Amino acid sequence: MPDPSTFRKFVEVGRVVLLKKGPHAGKTATIVEIIDHNRALIDGPTTGVPRQSFPYRHLVLTTFVVKDLPRAAGTPVVKKYIEKSEVDAKWAATSWAKRREIVERRKKLSDFERFKVMLGKRQRRDKVRKTVCSLRKN
Repeated sequence: MPDPSTFRKFVEVGRVVLLKKGPHAGKTATIVEIIDHNRALIDGPTTGVPRQSFPYRHLVLTTFVVKDLPRAAGTPVVKKYIEKSEVDAKWAATSWAKRREIVERRKKLSDFERFKVMLGKRQRRDKVRKTVCSLRKN
């Protein structure tokens, strides 16, 4: 069994990354080419991220890799490989992506919607408290 502390996410061609900054923050892209120690060429044809040079400090490496992606492949080739490996579906199924979706949805709530969420939480909390109290008595 491998050592659990071993680092497994490397910057490599085909690595799926999450963008932290810029107009496409929160979207995923794939590393197509490594430019130097500070930047990589990324492309996200299925997520709407245009092909561009991007600094590593604004990327988060995910555990997904598009296998056998040729270096400096064009956008149509990258799209074909991404669809073949079903990376977008795998990403959407992760708890990381689901949590980001929840956070984004909450950011867009209006005052009244936040108020309704607060009331729902209060009702659930009261119901749990009453159930726990009744179980303690018995």
